[in-house]
Amino acid sequence: MDATTAPHRIPPEMPQYGEDYHIFEMMQNMLEQLLIHQPEDPIGFMISHLRRNNDNVPRVVILGPPASGKTTIAMWLCKHLNSNLITKENLLEREFSQLSLEAKRYYQVYKRIPNSILVSLVQERLNEDDCLKRGWILDVVLNAPDTVLIERNVGKRIDPVTGEIYHTTFDWPPEPEIQNRLIQPEGISEIETAKRLLEYHRHIIRILPSYPKILKTISSDQPCVDVFYQALTYVQSGHRCNAPFTPKVLLCGPLGSGKKLQAALLAQKYGLVNISCGQLLKEAIAAKSSFGELIQPFFEKRMTVPDSIITKALAERLEQQDCIQKGWVLHGFPRDLDQARMLTSMGYNPNRVFFLNVPLDSILERLTLRRTDPVTGERFHLMYKPPPTIEVQARLLQNPKDSEEYIKLQTDLFYRNSGDLEQYYDRAIIVNGDQDPYTVFEYIESGIINPLPRKVT
Repeated sequence: MDATTAPHRIPPEMPQYGEDYHIFEMMQNMLEQLLIHQPEDPIGFMISHLRRNNDNVPRVVILGPPASGKTTIAMWLCKHLNSNLITKENLLEREFSQLSLEAKRYYQVYKRIPNSILVSLVQERLNEDDCLKRGWILDVVLNAPDTVLIERNVGKRIDPVTGEIYHTTFDWPPEPEIQNRLIQPEGISEIETAKRLLEYHRHIIRILPSYPKILKTISSDQPCVDVFYQALTYVQSGHRCNAPFTPKVLLCGPLGSGKKLQAALLAQKYGLVNISCGQLLKEAIAAKSSFGELIQPFFEKRMTVPDSIITKALAERLEQQDCIQKGWVLHGFPRDLDQARMLTSMGYNPNRVFFLNVPLDSILERLTLRRTDPVTGERFHLMYKPPPTIEVQARLLQNPKDSEEYIKLQTDLFYRNSGDLEQYYDRAIIVNGDQDPYTVFEYIESGIINPLPRKVT
């Protein structure tokens, strides 16, 4: 066979490492920057570029009109992500003594400094070691109606003793002593706030096009905690890229959670190899293979097949060329922590893991009402697909595995082990399986085509 046309067997560790550390995006971005800037010292340029553009540290710009909550959200993000907060105020406080005499006079007259000086201060700050290592949050777009922002701003009050900020409507102190000493800050009247909002709207339309691929707009007309968690989720999420990717999907869930259906949908849409552990064992018996001969006595005696035999059968299937080239979706294994460790020890690490959570009541409704017509072999469900006639209904039979006692036992067994599995697959995605199957599929599909949330350090 011509070596150039032979199937390429790429070690599974290589693409996994590439996705974990965003190697494809890093190389693509670095090549783009080299071609754009064409530096005389490419090696030094690349080292500097990698130091400044480390995707493992957050680099977030929070934009928004006055009173939208930018400072509060930025402070919370900094605390949660252990990053640096950079605002115009703290930059000036830190660097004011270093400004030229002319810049100081300009600030005293106009209460601001020239943009050229401010940009220079920001650049110096961002290139300091703590920002390069820990990232930074610079004072996601927060939006709210102007009427809401004006109401927020004009109601602000400051405690001159403690510096705490209160609000006449949303956060009024209960102590009369504090109430009596609160003062209104300068520059927050309705007219002054409206002027600042007008200036913001005039400039923001020219700023937003600078961030076409990474912009996230969040409504700030909601509780501050909700705004924060939406911003945090976005900061920790990855953005889609063109990196080569072979899905290796693991679906976990209790009996009746819809794993089989979701696996079939994924296989149909993306061409993945659908591997059901139970079906794999049955096929081995039907093919009268060496594994089938080992498995058959356990099936006949209704005994659990040993993990060692299951893993060998799985390994034989996962090593086939269609799994390597197309990717796979596995369900029915592993069921506990020991099985998960065995799968890893064989070198089969899923790069997407989904847990389909469904409450017991819904599982019982899905499974205990299933029936089979012994004459035609057709399957019915007493609620969702009832038999057409009373005659057919009278002869329907229930599979013993659809009994309430058996289902409760299996569900309890799954949830007893699911905690350990979720910890082992610590980047697993939890999906609410108690909804329309195509809605569940959309969540799973989104988790596959988008990068996993980043562990921001």
